[in-house]
Amino acid sequence: MSAPTHAPAPATSAADSPAASPSALLSSPAAAAPTTAELLAFALRTAADSELVASLPLDPQGRTWIRLDGPRGSEAWLIGWPPGTGTGWHDHAESRGAFATARGKLTERSLAVRLPSEGWRSLELAPDVDRGRGVPAGEGRGFGEHHVHEVLNESRTEHAVSVHAYYPPLPLIRRYSRTGPVLRLEHVERPADWQ
Repeated sequence: MSAPTHAPAPATSAADSPAASPSALLSSPAAAAPTTAELLAFALRTAADSELVASLPLDPQGRTWIRLDGPRGSEAWLIGWPPGTGTGWHDHAESRGAFATARGKLTERSLAVRLPSEGWRSLELAPDVDRGRGVPAGEGRGFGEHHVHEVLNESRTEHAVSVHAYYPPLPLIRRYSRTGPVLRLEHVERPADWQ
């Protein structure tokens, strides 16, 4: 999943939110890096926290979010998705991650292919690399490094809310456009672009 594309919800921060409760159960930062399975367990557990989910202000015009403390130095977000919104095609570079839906249903479209990490602007994808799955409330998805996907709330009427966690914290996000089998690298975002 990617970092949000709109400004954060005002007057809410990780320090103010009840987000600290799930991570308080985890080991110290000196412990080994969290696995994808641990990131997914964190996302599922946090998505089940109805008080935290209800604390997220929802905006009908764009995504909103609260930054959370993820397990053992990971980066985490609680994100609200208005009807019909999505991330567009992107990856999270060298970060592995997970997301879980807390409310509504999200759809993930992904590519079953490992792209070169650099040195290209446009690639023609082989047939049969597209994958898709619905991720309803209470379910989640973990993924490894260089995972190319887009996440969407395809509902026309219902907001969705989800929890995302990444380790290491996102060094960058590469955004792509797609026309048929052709995938183009459009731009690279750095943490300063979304924090």
